[in-house]
Amino acid sequence: MAYFTYIMASRPGGALYTGSTNNLRQRVEQHRSGATGGHTAKYNIRTLVWFQAFPTYGEAMEQERRIKRWKRVWKDQLIMEANPNWRDVSGDIPFD
Repeated sequence: MAYFTYIMASRPGGALYTGSTNNLRQRVEQHRSGATGGHTAKYNIRTLVWFQAFPTYGEAMEQERRIKRWKRVWKDQLIMEANPNWRDVSGDIPFD
């Protein structure tokens, strides 16, 4: 089983949300439907712009915590390196 750290955005350069999960497809759909409420619903964060897979939940959580401590410019750089057009990468989520 893979575990994921991910970043979702409202738009390029807009509001961001960083999280971790063991079911990225389901979690993205929860954010998009507004089922999670909170920050993602308030700022209309619906686009998966970056994710990384890990073998353990602990590693995914540690990466989430690390990214949440980063400056905004570092987060933008991480996204731009992997996804310069800030496209929705949910179609790139691997199947288990």
